[in-house]
Amino acid sequence: MKYNTTRKHLVLPEYGRNIQDMVDYTLTIEDKEEKNKAARSIVKLMEQMHPEVREIDDYQHKLWDHLHVMADYQLDCDSPYPKPNKVEFESKPDRVSYPSNNIRFRHYGKVIERMIGKATDYPEGEEKDALIKTIANLMKRFYLVWNRDSVNDDDIWNHVKMLSGGELKKPEGADLTDTYDILRSNKPNKKRPHKKNRKHRNR
Repeated sequence: MKYNTTRKHLVLPEYGRNIQDMVDYTLTIEDKEEKNKAARSIVKLMEQMHPEVREIDDYQHKLWDHLHVMADYQLDCDSPYPKPNKVEFESKPDRVSYPSNNIRFRHYGKVIERMIGKATDYPEGEEKDALIKTIANLMKRFYLVWNRDSVNDDDIWNHVKMLSGGELKKPEGADLTDTYDILRSNKPNKKRPHKKNRKHRNR
């Protein structure tokens, strides 16, 4: 009995051992026409095994590429597509660089910091005061999502001052939305039972 641990490594396990064995056998066929026929049959079987591949654009090209990969790029057949280059096909994409900007208060996020930056450029007046209050209310809402217990409005205004580098301060007479109202609005709305169901409940 043969165990998988002693067999040849499967390059693409999703196609299974039988398909890999068929590919290996095709490599030994000397007659070019027979080899082409075998290659086309294998691609057809691969498609039948994974019909969802048809949803991919140019899926036939992908299947032929996989055939060459399983043949270790040694299959000499008349493919309808150019044989993939091993170096290019197996090379890993460049690592995506992520922003290294540190967020001072993660529960507020980068968007709040940008909004505060824009607010500091506003000329003094009612419009700026209204924008500062809007930002502070958003910060309070985000804070209560992160910490569901409570929050002191003075803490929010201190955070506004800190994030703006001391440029923004609480506008005179600006009160934030009540904590209870925010917590109530943050809760998911539960559907009220249908009238018919309510009648049965009351019986």
